[in-house]
Amino acid sequence: MAEVAVKSRGRRARRSAGRTAEPGQNEHLRVPYISRRIPTYDILSEESLAQIEATAERIMSEIGLEFRDDPETVALFRAAGAEVTDLTASSWNLKFAPGMIREILKTAPARFTQHARNPANSVEIGGDAMVLAPSYGSPFVMDLDNGRRYGTIADFRNFVKLAQMSPFLHHSGGTICEPTDIAVNKRHLDMVYAHMRYSDRAFLGSITAPERAEDSIEMCRILFGAEFVDQNCVIMGNFNTTSPLVIDGVTSQGIRAYAAAGQGSIHLPFLLGGAVAPLTMAGALAQCLAETMVSCAITQLVRPGAPTILGSFISSMSLRSGSPTFGTPEPALASLAMGQLARRLNLPLRCAGNFSTSKLPDAQAMQQAMMSMMSAVQCGANYILHSAGFLDGLLSMSYEKFILDTDLCGALHAYLNGFEVNDDTLGFDALAEGGPGQHLFSTQHTLRHYQTAYWDSAVDDHQPWETWDEKGGVDAASRANARWKAQLAAYEAPAMDEGTDEALQAFITQKKAEVPDAWY
Repeated sequence: MAEVAVKSRGRRARRSAGRTAEPGQNEHLRVPYISRRIPTYDILSEESLAQIEATAERIMSEIGLEFRDDPETVALFRAAGAEVTDLTASSWNLKFAPGMIREILKTAPARFTQHARNPANSVEIGGDAMVLAPSYGSPFVMDLDNGRRYGTIADFRNFVKLAQMSPFLHHSGGTICEPTDIAVNKRHLDMVYAHMRYSDRAFLGSITAPERAEDSIEMCRILFGAEFVDQNCVIMGNFNTTSPLVIDGVTSQGIRAYAAAGQGSIHLPFLLGGAVAPLTMAGALAQCLAETMVSCAITQLVRPGAPTILGSFISSMSLRSGSPTFGTPEPALASLAMGQLARRLNLPLRCAGNFSTSKLPDAQAMQQAMMSMMSAVQCGANYILHSAGFLDGLLSMSYEKFILDTDLCGALHAYLNGFEVNDDTLGFDALAEGGPGQHLFSTQHTLRHYQTAYWDSAVDDHQPWETWDEKGGVDAASRANARWKAQLAAYEAPAMDEGTDEALQAFITQKKAEVPDAWY
């Protein structure tokens, strides 16, 4: 009887996980990943693109990139033909002849699958496929009830659950927030386990130290099986270069760990215009292209064919205060151009997201988010991190903005789906059935299409002003506050094999026992 009960709960969990929409609401838009049906927006001419590429080649060949604390990666590039100059005992300047890095990248796949433990939730990355994932890396969390505070493992698990329940995210993400109540050298184990246990979608692993990357991959071998992991991408790492033009040893060793295991990696310069990159978008794009190409090339030197994703995170800044600014128009334009550059390299792209510097889930937050997110959608980005929850210039993960953002992601599913033009959709019969002056509410055409004609927001208010006022005049942030609480209350974990769960927990217990806690 107990076994039957467990299996029954597992079936209920599989049915319910992610199902928070009302019956029929937007169900036609639910997909494991988006296959875009509208064209990308190409902003730059062939001549302009060629100039940016030529400048990126000049950066790589005349200025070079500095590598630190990883002689193995330097040796790989030296063997491939890079010009290496010793700077110190543990740092080197590497220069690459024009075309060298581009040639190395030819073995990288233009499109690949990242497998989820639930095969129905595996995602395609590249080509016309687009994958939306939650925000990443915030040390703080915030909500309307408790304000801004340091993130905990409970918050981390909550956001994994909310992402699992959203029909309009496709990926569980990575460090959704920092669980600061767990030691720095051990929290990666709890974060990876949370993705595995509370979601059945694809996820990102740890990148903060090479051994933590290895732990993440080893946990995947327990979850998926070692042979499957060796032959398939089941985890990815999100790696930052140290701009301008530096790749440190922690980053390059982590990249090599993921690539050697045949796993995916994202290669992201964080370019703050005027601080670590040129103020002008053309210059920032050339630098971004150089840094991400060299970083991606490491994977192909380690294991040709390893999945790799170009990255672009170009930010403007307030020149009065020196603070980063997000959701501004110039970086949005750069995202459009980066999409063109990625297609010319025939590689997948990660860029932009629902960015904002607002401190509240307010009009500023959503206006800035929309500016940034639409650029990612229009440029053809294939993996969009920061699709939900980004607030406070990435310092805070907001429960309410998470809900508002995932609702926007639902609208984008409809937008990217385009529309068909045929005899049925042209609706001639809808007008002809009643003739001039007659409403169309009860026509056969309306009855056929009313459930799927329009995206239906889960949080927007469309009531008359009088009705809205009589019900308390609740604003969008307050509606989102109620919704995330309701979703967590309704959450049921997707089923997991008990033996696998026990093996994962045993691995975590062993790893934690091997070293003392480190808090920095």
